[in-house]
Amino acid sequence: MVEVEDVLRRLRRYPDVEAVNLYAVDAADRLMLDVAADSLAAAGDNRVAVIDDGYGGLTLGAIAAHDLHGVRVHQDLLTGELALANNARIVGLTDRFSTRELGAALLSDVRVVLWRLPRALSGLAETAEAIARYAAPEVEVFAGGRDKYLTPAMNEVLAEYFGSVRASRGRQKSRVLLAADPKTLGEHRFPVRNRLDDRDLEVVAHGAAFSGPRLDIGTRFLLDHLKRMKPDARDAIDLGCGTGILAVALAKARPGIKVTATDQSAAAVASTRATAAANGVADRVTVLRDDAMSSAPDNSADLVLCNPPFHVGAAVHTGSAIKMFQQTGRVLRPGGELWTVYNTHLNYRGVMERMVGKTDVMGRNRKFTVTRSVRGLHDVEQ
Repeated sequence: MVEVEDVLRRLRRYPDVEAVNLYAVDAADRLMLDVAADSLAAAGDNRVAVIDDGYGGLTLGAIAAHDLHGVRVHQDLLTGELALANNARIVGLTDRFSTRELGAALLSDVRVVLWRLPRALSGLAETAEAIARYAAPEVEVFAGGRDKYLTPAMNEVLAEYFGSVRASRGRQKSRVLLAADPKTLGEHRFPVRNRLDDRDLEVVAHGAAFSGPRLDIGTRFLLDHLKRMKPDARDAIDLGCGTGILAVALAKARPGIKVTATDQSAAAVASTRATAAANGVADRVTVLRDDAMSSAPDNSADLVLCNPPFHVGAAVHTGSAIKMFQQTGRVLRPGGELWTVYNTHLNYRGVMERMVGKTDVMGRNRKFTVTRSVRGLHDVEQ
């Protein structure tokens, strides 16, 4: 039997951002494994699903503790999926689990679900609906997180899909919500749709997609500059596409342009594909699940649009945005443009100057700054 704590100590966040204040396993992961221990032992092989495991702690911890096989895993974020694969190789457990999409393939006949709670209630609702719809009637759900991110509204959402919802005792500022007795459900609630009349856009959104079916204020401000973005661009990338609003708006405004929309979120990729189809531009918008354009060739784009994140999971950290800018410097052709909107206090301009090229402020309001960076002929920092 593999020692559980030995496994957990060896896990890394790579290829996600690594820093001294960011951890691959935390107290919530350990509490979930302890609270669910008896149920995991009783479930046996091919009856356990793990959802949104950060970096593999839940999956590999459960496998090591109970010698499980056939664990099914769904992670919305590609970095988590890649980290789990890397960590499984490190500890020699690659043959014990498989990756699945959220739905019947993940949850059919599952008796135990370990689930790291998302912060967005819409993401919580879509996953809870899937568990209630597809898992075994006797399923037990162990949904955990850090106390500071748990809200009474989460219990209320779970209660819409399960007859029994209660909280575990807390430990080290973490807690587990236990749900059982799935309810009989009617029509699927997700994805949701919303018409943006002022932009002539139909938005389709899965629960975990950033900002849902709405147009967030940062993206709205960047869209106001659409006509000024490199007019002769033929190949464009919407980096961190969310629901695909930027990609679709650009494709509709410029019939001759080809757009690639990328995001590391499975929910965002599914949302963007549906949004492109709903607006009649699916033939010109290619959607990829990718980590900061890592699969894009060098010098392959004329225009990149980006509304970068400033959170890594729950921690305020600019590492993800910096990674995006670094990749943009590699992917843009000389003379290509990066158009970015960001919270003004983050002051990304110097980073973009260094990693992409000459950067000018093109617009600023009370909260956001829009910049244009032009890829120079010089070698950018890699």
